[in-house]
Amino acid sequence: MSATAEQIAELRRMAAEPTTSTYSDDTLAGYIERYPRIDEQGERPYTLDSGTPPEQTANPSWIPTYDLHAAAADIWLEKAASVAARFDFSADGSIKHVSQIHAQYMSMVRYHRSRRSATTGTFHKWPKESNANDFPWIGNLAEPD
Repeated sequence: MSATAEQIAELRRMAAEPTTSTYSDDTLAGYIERYPRIDEQGERPYTLDSGTPPEQTANPSWIPTYDLHAAAADIWLEKAASVAARFDFSADGSIKHVSQIHAQYMSMVRYHRSRRSATTGTFHKWPKESNANDFPWIGNLAEPD
C-alpha cells in the first residue's frame, strides 16, 4: 500500500500546504495511508486469516483507495493545535484578531470531517463462547425446561 503522487498533491491542495517545508511527501503519504477504503470492486484492504486469534493480512486484490478528506481533517486539526494559544491584542491603535485563525482552521476540520467516506466494520467475537446445551441464547425467548 502506498499513496500515489497524485493523491499527495491533492492532499496538499486540500490542506493548503503547497510546499514541503512543513509536511514532506512521506509525511503526507503516512496521513493518507491511515485511511484505506473499500475499493470500487468491493474489495477490502485487509482480510482475516483463519489463525487463532485471526490476524489481518493484506488483500492482493485490493486497488489502493484512500479517504483523502479524513487525512485532510487530521492535518487541519494539527494546524489548529499549533495556533490554539494565539489571542487577540491591540497595539499602536490597531486590534489584531489572531484568534480567528484557530476558528478558521477548526471550520476546515469540520468541513473535511463532514465529507469523509462512510465506513463500516465487522465485529468478530473472540474467544467464541461455548454453549454446553448447544442452545443459542436469545434474550426474549423462553428457555427450555
